[in-house]
Order: sequence, then C-alpha cells, then structure tokens
Amino acid sequence: MVPHGHSVLQVPVPQLEPYVRTRHEHYDQAYVSDDPDFGHAHVTALAPFLPAESLTPATLAAVAEIASETRSFEFTLQRIDTFPNGIVHLLPDPATSFASLTRRLWAAFPECPPYAGEFGDVVPHLTLDALSGDVTEASTARAVGPWLPARCRAEQLQLAWYEPGACRVLQTWPLGG
Repeated sequence: MVPHGHSVLQVPVPQLEPYVRTRHEHYDQAYVSDDPDFGHAHVTALAPFLPAESLTPATLAAVAEIASETRSFEFTLQRIDTFPNGIVHLLPDPATSFASLTRRLWAAFPECPPYAGEFGDVVPHLTLDALSGDVTEASTARAVGPWLPARCRAEQLQLAWYEPGACRVLQTWPLGG
C-alpha cells in the first residue's frame, strides 16, 4: 500500500526550528514530526517531489549528485513578506543559491514543477505563518523577532515525507564543500 503523502526536497534552517515548529503545533498537530532531524523550518528546494513508488535508487542517486555539486552557502533571514495567498514568510538574502538549486532539481525532474506549476515566479522563502483574524504580518514580525536576523548556512538537502502523523526525513545529503 502506498502511503497518502508526498515528498519534498528542502534545506533545513535549524535557527528558526523552535518558532516554526511551535506554529505547526498550533495549526496542525498531524504535521508535527517526532523525527528530530525533520526540518519544520526550511526553504523548499522542490515540492511536490516524486511519489513514494518513484523514489528509486536511480532517483536518489540523481539528487545526491546535484547535492554534491551544490556548494554549501551562507544566507540571512530577516526580511518578512506576505504572498497574495496570505502566507507570511522570510526571504533569504541572497536568494540566488536557492533559486539555482531549484532550477537544477527541476531540470533533472521536469515532471515535478515547483509548487506543481501553481505560481509563475518561484520565490525562495521560509514559511512563518498565515494571515488570519489573529495573525498579521506585523504580529508575525513581533513574534519571530527574537530569532532575527538569522545568519544561516545551507549545509544539507533533505528528502522529507509529509503525511499526517508520519512526517519524517527519508534521506539527507550534504551539500558540496
């Protein structure tokens, strides 16, 4: 039986994990992972990725090759923005390395357009919250303020599995040195 979930290639951001995990606990406990390596706080590299049955050794080797050819890189998270759909997020500075990683993964897996092709311009970001009657961009900025600016280093690429009650890391690859 194939699990009812989906895979995501993501770059974990441990500096923001306490804040983002707390927001996940608030909104949807089913997507809070018990896996200590799972990056609730992450910048998505490619999602949705392949279904479980397509995660073959050849597929994983192709991802491993892209990860090894991608140099680890530094970035800062400080600027908050909101997408038209109400998702409040942080923008990595610079964003070019994330954008390049997404382009390379998409070129290797053209059947997996970023965000299923829903958005014309893919903007690297770390999701913080969603606008609601109680949540504004300003309230989110105040809440996440103690963690900012977050000076980060992208060091690994995770293949994460998202499924209610079963979110976990399937595989991790170090980024090249």
